[in-house]
Amino acid sequence: MAQSNSSTEQKTFKHLSDAERGEISAYLNLGLSLRQIAKRTGRHPSTISRERKRGTVVQLDTNRKPFAKYFPDTAARVYRENRRHCGAQSVTLKAWHFLRYAEKKILEDKWSPDAIVGHATRHEAFKDSYIPATKTIYNLIDQCKLSVRNIDLPLKLRRSTKKTPARKNKRIHGKSIEERCESVDSREEFGHWEIDTVLGKKSKDEALLTLIERKTRKELLVRISSKSASAVQEAVRTLLAPYQDNCSAVFKSITADNGAEFSELAAFEKENIAIYFSHPYASFERGTNERHNGMIRRFIKKGQPIHSYSDDLLEEVETWMNELPRKILNYETPAEMFDRCVALLA
Repeated sequence: MAQSNSSTEQKTFKHLSDAERGEISAYLNLGLSLRQIAKRTGRHPSTISRERKRGTVVQLDTNRKPFAKYFPDTAARVYRENRRHCGAQSVTLKAWHFLRYAEKKILEDKWSPDAIVGHATRHEAFKDSYIPATKTIYNLIDQCKLSVRNIDLPLKLRRSTKKTPARKNKRIHGKSIEERCESVDSREEFGHWEIDTVLGKKSKDEALLTLIERKTRKELLVRISSKSASAVQEAVRTLLAPYQDNCSAVFKSITADNGAEFSELAAFEKENIAIYFSHPYASFERGTNERHNGMIRRFIKKGQPIHSYSDDLLEEVETWMNELPRKILNYETPAEMFDRCVALLA
């Protein structure tokens, strides 16, 4: 039902025109009061009062005595100047220092805009200045208002949607991922890992073995001599070695795909490490590992042989990934969260 007693009124306010200013000037020269001028012009007395104040200039008469007089041209100039400076301040000006910091982190440290905003907010690095939202930074990049471009944001580039038909009857080397506990899927429990390989040139060249902990997103990266089952098994033992005191607590389970290089992983079940294998052609079941392999590709390019990358560079890549603040971790780094979980085991 329509509201017949509504107190809402349509606003009819409009700014003074140059003609009205000339009219006000003429009435002031005749000595009329503000209320008389308001009545004749159909304006509120406060509007006339503010207009007179806006256009009044103090001058000197022939005897060099000061007097105040209203000038419509002066009032119009002050009005236009005020309009030019009204409204909210530009984001690029309000967040100047933060945006310079963000550009450096994106271009040099390869951080995402969201990681930069979240880390700065969590650690109060810019508590005395304005920190724009993540979406605002993306908008500024799209508007070319920063030195960063979309090509500098690897995940923002459009990816190929080409589909490949799935083959059937692929061999499964051990327990299916369907037997994995629900606590692993929910990431509530620490100590469950995903494993994969990152290849360089498509040959029997060296490869990289990656292990990532599902809860903390801690990444372990090691070079392997070839994509063979024996090389993978040896590399896994190398990664487990620093945690021998509580290995079964830090490594409760490892989930792999059905590649031949993981066919000997089941041997680690003798050391109380559960080994699971995902379904054939279901990379989404190891989404964490696939996501981080994509991050590694920012530094280790496809088609380049792994031996062309030094051990120092591989170590830098691993450190960068483990010290990158993550939104899903409340902008804590994987290294910080992993160290805390390991300390709790002790």
